[in-house]
Amino acid sequence: MIGLRPRTGYGTVLLLIIGTYVLALLVRERWQLAVLLLVQTVTVWQALRVSRARSGMRFAAAGVFLLALIAALLNLVLSRHSPLIGWTFLAASTLYLLAPFAIVRHLSTHRGVDKQTLLGALAAYLLIGMAFGFAYQCLGVIQPGPLFGDKGEPNMSDSLFFSFVTMTTTGYGDLTPAGDPARTIAVVEALTGSLFLVTAVAKVVENWRPRNWDNGDDSRARDE
Repeated sequence: MIGLRPRTGYGTVLLLIIGTYVLALLVRERWQLAVLLLVQTVTVWQALRVSRARSGMRFAAAGVFLLALIAALLNLVLSRHSPLIGWTFLAASTLYLLAPFAIVRHLSTHRGVDKQTLLGALAAYLLIGMAFGFAYQCLGVIQPGPLFGDKGEPNMSDSLFFSFVTMTTTGYGDLTPAGDPARTIAVVEALTGSLFLVTAVAKVVENWRPRNWDNGDDSRARDE
């Protein structure tokens, strides 16, 4: 990451995100959570590497991962009902929120829209959705009472599903937060998802040019 030019691009980041998503759905035991954190860190590290993130961002990610690792290891030896697992999910959410900032900053330097621009925007969007999903999972563990009311406490699958449904403003209504702060976070996520799509589409429209677009403009200018 230091002094190296990224060669794999955002395609590898997307594959890692998909792999992390699948792994998150399979988490049942506490030791699997530690493995998930490791894969998440590799994903975020690769995203920061490809986006040529600043050293401060990399150090922040390393610090968050260290705290998450300590929490995950302590959770292995403490009681099954230890609240540390909730804070581990919070650390995971923070990790996934760091990378989109670096990706968006990197994409803003692109003068045109190519495959890497589209893959990078998609990667940032998915990272944001997963970050909020881990935040809901954290709330489900540490807050008193069920997060989704009559639906009970969410598993990882429910949290991720609710996150992406909220971010895309689809709103099926089968899962609804019973109270704050989950409701407030859901509103923030819906606004974030909408704003991201608006800015991403605006970026594509502003910089995208079909093949021979400029040549067509030149020919019309000559005709006039």
